Amino acid sequence: MEYTIRATELARNLGDVLARVRYRRDAFVIERNGVRVARVVPMPAPVAATTGDALAAWLEGADADPGFADDLAAINASDRPPAVRWGS
Repeated sequence: MEYTIRATELARNLGDVLARVRYRRDAFVIERNGVRVARVVPMPAPVAATTGDALAAWLEGADADPGFADDLAAINASDRPPAVRWGS
């Protein structure tokens, strides 16, 4: 269901409005000085992926980069702790 409310009413009742959007799936058109300025609507329901979907996506992914391990080793080798740990 869609409702029209004034901006001041939204400011005073934001928690209630958001609860109605979330749990009742209500929508609100916000007016300021009689002019429609915004809509507050529920987010679309997320699409849940199964473990099988995730595995299929993993298997369809790109081939492994043979130089990746060497890149990680180079990054690790260049990572040194600061001389003064608590310096600013």
